[in-house]
Amino acid sequence: MKTKVLGTFITEWDEGKAICNKLLSTKESAHMYAELLSELAVALGFDGWLLNMEVKLELGQIPNLKEFISHLTQTMHSSLPGSLVIWYDSVTIYGNLSWQNQLNDKNKPFFDICDGIFVNYSWKEDYPRSSAAVAGDRKFDVYMGIDVFGRNTFGGGQWMTNVALDVLKKDDVSAAIFAPGWVYETKQPPDFQTAQNHWWSLVEKSWGAVKFYPKTLPFYSNFDQGHGYHISVEGGQVSDAPWNNISSQGFQPFLKFTGNPSPDTIEVFVDFKEASYRGGGNITFKGTLEENTDFTTIIFQGELLMDAVPLHITHSVKSEGDSLLGLSLHFSSAANERTSVLLASWGTNQFSRKFSKIIAPCQVNKPRTAPGWAVLESSIEMNGYTLTEIHAVCYRPKHEHSQLRLEHRTDGSEDTLTYSPKEYHAVLGHITMNTSKENTYFPPSSSWLVEGHYIKWSSGSQGSKTVSVKIDWKSKDGTDSQFPKYNIYVEKLPKQAVRNHGVGLGGVQEYLGVANVEAFYVSELPIPATTSSIKFIIQVCGVDGVCQNMDDSPYFQLDVKATTVGGRKMFQLFSYVERNNLVNPWAHSTNGQQLLGCKSHGKLGIRHFEWFDSLMCERSKAVIRGLLQSTSRMEIRELLRLPSRERKIWVIMILSMVFVILLCTLSNGKWGKETLVFP
Repeated sequence: MKTKVLGTFITEWDEGKAICNKLLSTKESAHMYAELLSELAVALGFDGWLLNMEVKLELGQIPNLKEFISHLTQTMHSSLPGSLVIWYDSVTIYGNLSWQNQLNDKNKPFFDICDGIFVNYSWKEDYPRSSAAVAGDRKFDVYMGIDVFGRNTFGGGQWMTNVALDVLKKDDVSAAIFAPGWVYETKQPPDFQTAQNHWWSLVEKSWGAVKFYPKTLPFYSNFDQGHGYHISVEGGQVSDAPWNNISSQGFQPFLKFTGNPSPDTIEVFVDFKEASYRGGGNITFKGTLEENTDFTTIIFQGELLMDAVPLHITHSVKSEGDSLLGLSLHFSSAANERTSVLLASWGTNQFSRKFSKIIAPCQVNKPRTAPGWAVLESSIEMNGYTLTEIHAVCYRPKHEHSQLRLEHRTDGSEDTLTYSPKEYHAVLGHITMNTSKENTYFPPSSSWLVEGHYIKWSSGSQGSKTVSVKIDWKSKDGTDSQFPKYNIYVEKLPKQAVRNHGVGLGGVQEYLGVANVEAFYVSELPIPATTSSIKFIIQVCGVDGVCQNMDDSPYFQLDVKATTVGGRKMFQLFSYVERNNLVNPWAHSTNGQQLLGCKSHGKLGIRHFEWFDSLMCERSKAVIRGLLQSTSRMEIRELLRLPSRERKIWVIMILSMVFVILLCTLSNGKWGKETLVFP
């Protein structure tokens, strides 16, 4: 079952009345706007519409309203199979704005021509049952509303939302939960993450889990929730800025809400402040744990049918001291036989009787992995079994010299010596499951076409600049990309990066963000005055979370554009393929210099070339000769487009110069006395 995202089309108050008058003026108008809404939904990538007409309508407008609903439903289904159009319980078939709080004969005609109805929140306990009876075999298309804020809603909403859910489950209709953001908006204690887990645990307790995963392979999760306080890649932090990006959500762990944890238990939570392996989230395990004991908690419920191909599991762990963290996989056979397998590196003697099999993962030494993180790989073959659960196993091994403490007995018996519990702290960074141990194949950078559009430069202080640019990329062979995301970096290359022997000095790779499509917009990126070129790197990432090596990634390079020189607007004409080799007879070297063009407002308005160096500006004629001798080492990036009149003047001047040179040559040959000297 795919999660669907609907747009809301709402009309209310006087403005909404005016919109409805235009929308419902004719049958043709109703059809036209329905088609436009369908086109909008397809173009923007959402899955249908919730129609909320909260204005009083004329009785004569109802036929066209039905046309609008019916035509929108049909066009959505034809243009986007699986899409939904849901009617909100507001206007009746008589045009009255009268919330029915149930499905009845006053709103059923609208229900009959779309995919379902969102019933208003103020229903009574018997309304779900009567609505199901009216809907017949479409009872699951009746979504009874629950306002989490508790405004005149059955059960009171808030922390009693499950009361209404229990009734709806009993009467076999669907639920429409409105405003679950109540937890965040009202700052429920003790903190958002704890309160959020608590509230959704009530929903899960009433209706159970809707989805189970892993269900297919490959399976990957870094536990991101689409927001955080930092970004990490392979355990190394690349950004410390707070962020929100719902496209970066990963599969969420199935963590049981335990209320107020006692000091002697392990607290388990998705953490956004603790160091992450990839992205901005992780699962943190924190508390106290005695030696030779363990703590186990479920993190995923699955429905993954295994075959003869081995299952390869990779996970990353960061822990303190002797805090150890393993994974246990639980399988079920067709005959309902249960098998559990522990993946743990060492100190596993205490588990010999708890698991059917113990596998010691291999630690993978990856050069890009940040210190402190361990990347572990395991393989297992369970043909015919179904993976039903994945657990995290926290444990501490028994040490030869353990610290003891005197435990006071309150029942009057003698005090006893027990092992002293120690603080436990471990982090699970990610988990990947696949059928292949082979690394993800990334096409070489040369197979991508990367372009920059809408480039805009602005001047800053002390010679600095800002640049805005839209970067997009696609495969040169025209195939659609199968990669889910791209990390975007910028490398600001300093002017001194151009050295002898054609060797460039690389700059620092600065993380800009992530793209989930083949485009990224950079807005007003600061560029220091010492920068000569900027390189935007598109790091391709696979479905298993692995990213391409930065040096092999496609990129877009942009030379820094000079904006003003001495108050005159300038623009770059050329970039050098081999800057250090571009030498002319009138300058020792042009290393680091930019060839610029400016308009000279003389009588003829002729444009000419100038070097950035003011001394060289005086030798523009000579420089042109040097350029003509060096064109094999240059790449023209932008050409001056001269007006027609100026082109004619240039042609006349060139022809005149050719004529003069020819005349001088003939003169020298004939008389042999006069000599023309060019400056």
